[in-house]
Amino acid sequence: MPAVNTPICEFGWQAKNFSLPSTDNEIIELNRARGRKGTLVMFICNHCPYVVSTLDEIIFEANELIKNEIEVIAISSNDVSTHPEDSFENMKQLSKDKNFPFPYLYDETQEVAKAYNAACTPDFFGFNSELRLQYRGRLSNKKENSKELRRELFWAMMEISKSGKGPITQTPSMGCSIKWKI
Repeated sequence: MPAVNTPICEFGWQAKNFSLPSTDNEIIELNRARGRKGTLVMFICNHCPYVVSTLDEIIFEANELIKNEIEVIAISSNDVSTHPEDSFENMKQLSKDKNFPFPYLYDETQEVAKAYNAACTPDFFGFNSELRLQYRGRLSNKKENSKELRRELFWAMMEISKSGKGPITQTPSMGCSIKWKI
């Protein structure tokens, strides 16, 4: 499965509001769920090897961001007719098994993924307190042959929470393409 990179950050892009069902059987609306100091919206799924291999790291970073008043929201938008492992029932099970600290939302129509121009899983959108995009990069440099782990997403979100602005230099996230309906 070829990897897809996310586009560069479109600084200042206004987040589109959405209202989606969560694996906790609630309807989550972005404008109500946003964080006081920032909001991270990420597109993930159950089956993608890129997500699976980093899921524990994603959960760790989400817990750290939430402690710092940054809301974290995950969305799955994949076509379940071609990827049944990403079904809403399987999303509920994964969320429960991994004890997600964030709402895991189902974008069955794929309208939210299209509105955000989501490209892959994982795809991270870091917004400031005004829901203006400031980060569209990767989680970390974990996959590189580096001696030191750089927590790129975490530190970008911390910078956004303090200054309202994200880092100018960002490395795109890489993962499996969103599985679009035909």
